[in-house]
Amino acid sequence: MKEINNKIDKKLYYILVLVVIAIMIMGLFINNPRFGEFDIGYISHSILVFLLAICLLLYPRNVSDGLRITIITIASVYFYLLFFLYPGTLTTFIFLCFIPALSILFFDSKVFYFSLLLNCLFILFLFSYIMFIDQGQHYPYIEQDIIGNLINFIAIQIIIYFIFYLTYGRIKQQHLYYEQIQQAERLKITGQLAAAVAHEIRNPLTVVKGFLQLYEQDTSFNEERKKHFTLMIDELKTAEQVIYQFLSIAKPDKDKLNETVDVKDVLKSVTDLLYSYGLLHDNRIELKVTGDCQIVANNIELKQLFINIIKNAVEASKMGDLVLVTAKREKHFVVIEVIDHGRGMSENEVKSLGTPFYSLKSKGTGLGMMVCFNIVEKYKGTIDFQTSKGHGTTVTIRFPSIS
Repeated sequence: MKEINNKIDKKLYYILVLVVIAIMIMGLFINNPRFGEFDIGYISHSILVFLLAICLLLYPRNVSDGLRITIITIASVYFYLLFFLYPGTLTTFIFLCFIPALSILFFDSKVFYFSLLLNCLFILFLFSYIMFIDQGQHYPYIEQDIIGNLINFIAIQIIIYFIFYLTYGRIKQQHLYYEQIQQAERLKITGQLAAAVAHEIRNPLTVVKGFLQLYEQDTSFNEERKKHFTLMIDELKTAEQVIYQFLSIAKPDKDKLNETVDVKDVLKSVTDLLYSYGLLHDNRIELKVTGDCQIVANNIELKQLFINIIKNAVEASKMGDLVLVTAKREKHFVVIEVIDHGRGMSENEVKSLGTPFYSLKSKGTGLGMMVCFNIVEKYKGTIDFQTSKGHGTTVTIRFPSIS
């Protein structure tokens, strides 16, 4: 219910909603003791049916937390109103116990906890009313064993919580699995694209670059013309670099030998290499490594990975900010973190990382991050981004350590 995307889902949703609305409308007219009186209770009942129906019908067009909370609030008030208006209907108390179960359909933790808290507050008010005001006049079946009924209510809320906890956990795992499939599909598509066009583009580029280098050294051309040749050669080198990144994704070099790599040494080498680059942006790169951090990988590919991640952190940082690089051993993993205090990223931007030609840089191709994902996956690692707009980014990379 959280995301109603295709036509089949929408059709099924509207069918179920229309059935629910029809049942609520039937409750207004069929065997309703207040029907015909049109007192404040019946009018309130009618208004809540109308509001809930409108919210449910509008939901597919406006999927938002605000509308979800509105639906849960109106539904809660609706069921509690039924309980007060029709005390002779014993089943209404059962509906009160299961109100938080409705929020499970949204698969949203914030909405569920809001519903659970709201229901607990309402039930406290209800039991206080029955004990001190009603005193069993309209609700003898609750007042006679009020402690037992309260315990039953609490037990049902706990059961609903565990159902939500298990269901939400599985949904999150499926979502993660779906994202991994999407990432694998991106790599596959990019690989096929690279295999199809990279060599065809590379050969003519090499020929053009060779002639331009020849003209660049030709004394018959003046210095101004030679500057044009130099500029064109530089642009061709950029194009060659993009093609090289395509090929590294499409055809990973399986001949590269894996070895025991000390992450501390690799990070020291990379941070020393990028030290001057950081100074250009007035940023300082600080390295902290604790414990024995050894993994099995290819030294060159590991350097390529860390150069991309740390360079991105420097470029995302503000002038004068610190970029902190840490590494430590956690059980059977080596955990590397690259922390910056830059502009950060939105949730949608994080989801798009690794997509071909998606980049937050004005001249970026997005292939650098794709190579990073490829390298991490190759060595059975994971990469995770904790970030928010304006609050920086923490990139966490985990690799299996040498036991």
